[in-house]
Amino acid sequence: MKKEIKLDANGHPKFGIRDSIAYALGDLGCNMSFALKGTMSIFWTQFMGMDLWYALLLIIVQVWDAINDPLIGSIIDSDKRKYKRNKFLSYIWVGSIGLIIGGACCFLPFPDAPTWAKFIIFIAGYVVWDAFYTIANVPYGSLLSLISNDVKDRASLSAWRSIGSIFGNMLPMVILPFIIYDKDNNLIGERVFIAALIMGVLGFICFQIMIKNTTIRVATDMAIDEETPKFNVLKAFANFTKNRPAVGATIAAMGMFIGMQGATTAVTVIFQSYFKNVQISGVVQLFAMIPIVVFTPLARNAVAKYGKKELATFGSVVSIVAGLGLFIITPENTSLDLVIYIVCQLFFSLGLGIYSTVSWAMMGDAIDYNEWKFGTREEGTVYSLHSFFRKLAQGIGPSLILVIMVAYGYVGKNEGNQLWEVAINMRYIVAATFLTSAVLQFVGLALVYNLDKKTLAEMNKELGRIKE
Repeated sequence: MKKEIKLDANGHPKFGIRDSIAYALGDLGCNMSFALKGTMSIFWTQFMGMDLWYALLLIIVQVWDAINDPLIGSIIDSDKRKYKRNKFLSYIWVGSIGLIIGGACCFLPFPDAPTWAKFIIFIAGYVVWDAFYTIANVPYGSLLSLISNDVKDRASLSAWRSIGSIFGNMLPMVILPFIIYDKDNNLIGERVFIAALIMGVLGFICFQIMIKNTTIRVATDMAIDEETPKFNVLKAFANFTKNRPAVGATIAAMGMFIGMQGATTAVTVIFQSYFKNVQISGVVQLFAMIPIVVFTPLARNAVAKYGKKELATFGSVVSIVAGLGLFIITPENTSLDLVIYIVCQLFFSLGLGIYSTVSWAMMGDAIDYNEWKFGTREEGTVYSLHSFFRKLAQGIGPSLILVIMVAYGYVGKNEGNQLWEVAINMRYIVAATFLTSAVLQFVGLALVYNLDKKTLAEMNKELGRIKE
């Protein structure tokens, strides 16, 4: 006998675990492509031999990001066509196809090509990948505010998105170091290209499952008549800058990605040349994710009791303390130093996990805040501008850190054989990067983001009256 589906007051299937798992699979699909970005700097500095050229190129491609993210977000917001299911899901479907080859385009293995050819390979590959990633990721982020308008449901979706992100990072983090590095801790570039293709296919499968199992419960369709104002991207951007929750969440996310992406190259180098075992780097980072996994099931009830802003701010304080602890270095005893490093990573991840499990729900609330204060939702634009600044941190962060690494002795062609003094410098650079990351999160969450538990309840109450 077929199980009866319970419906809500609007005739939609009631929110449940199926929604959360489907949403988690979306971020799993995104991270099948995005997680390899952490390998990009090692690939282009050590295998392709670009060093500072890579730092320059990474900044250049952010110009494309500056055009790409808000442009696609505004296109989605201004798109009033009727789709069979939902326009956001339709855009995600297109993006998921492009990501199959987009990620691999960033790792075309031609180390003997002339420098000018490497410029073209990198820029063209990155532009293709970034375009399709944005087409999939911007509407995916916007979906959270459309699947449910219930505070607890959004907290659940945000927490499950973090789970999808965790598992999306686990595969490349743990398995790839054993595949793409040789016994001398040097990168095998051709294997990275093949891995990118395989992960693109896995991401496509995850997206398709998500699309099939996603239910839209929050109505966004508006009647279009002569009195409906035309979409104005400049006005939407101005609204974004006045949207304190969106700005605060964006500053915090930029801080998070400076820590996650900016330190990636330096972290790899310390495991290559300081701890002298790059294969265990993924296992150590996986171990550091334990606090995130433990906290995620508790997020829904914790949000209901304490509030998103309050929880996330506490998490940033924990990360600041852990970032300070990373400066404790015992270079004469690398075994003890590894223990200290792992413990500090655990606490840093605990703080990051508390924030990350509610971060996407906070952006969903920021989209509602836009409607509350300015009368328009503009999901695509708000999220795409958030995504743009986040990606800016992902680009400028690694570029700046790489410049600092080179200034302190890092030489890409030396691969896993950096000087001992250089390896120690990398330890301090990692500590400074993580501390900066945590401080930025605190600033964004504690000082800028203004939707505390009480204000959020007031906003939801008033929006509820407006929609009745």
